[in-house]
Amino acid sequence: MHISAKADYATRALLELAREPARPLTCEAIASSQQIPFRFLKSVVGELRRAGLVRSQRGCEGGYWLGRPADEITLLDVSRAVDGELITLRGETLAGLDYPGPASGLPGVWRRIEAEAAAVLGGTTLATLLPATTDEDEHAPGKHPSNQHAAGEHLTRQGAA
Repeated sequence: MHISAKADYATRALLELAREPARPLTCEAIASSQQIPFRFLKSVVGELRRAGLVRSQRGCEGGYWLGRPADEITLLDVSRAVDGELITLRGETLAGLDYPGPASGLPGVWRRIEAEAAAVLGGTTLATLLPATTDEDEHAPGKHPSNQHAAGEHLTRQGAA
């Protein structure tokens, strides 16, 4: 099984948005924070927007937000939004795959792998991947993730989408 760069980058971008869902982030801020190539991220975020996983607003108060709460977005949603089918064989879905003779059992294995991968990805939400924070962390200066790049990130967050 291959996990594409698009799926990895999309998930990392969504986790950045999920960290502080009330505040918009620009692609520049996400790319910088996650060390993702900006141009590639811009196209990935466009696919996430079309799938309804992010929403955007232009202007000085603009940026990107999650399209739904983090506990309602699964890794399966992300993967399908940017890659389409979870597993394909030579570019085709596994649904109608059929082999003759001694290989007749192989399509069932491929479909079982797909179903099990879908179960793992479908059972993992963005919310479950976010690091837990304690009340002490949230109130300690410099301890909360939102304080890590306070001045520069604030300006970047306020930039256009």
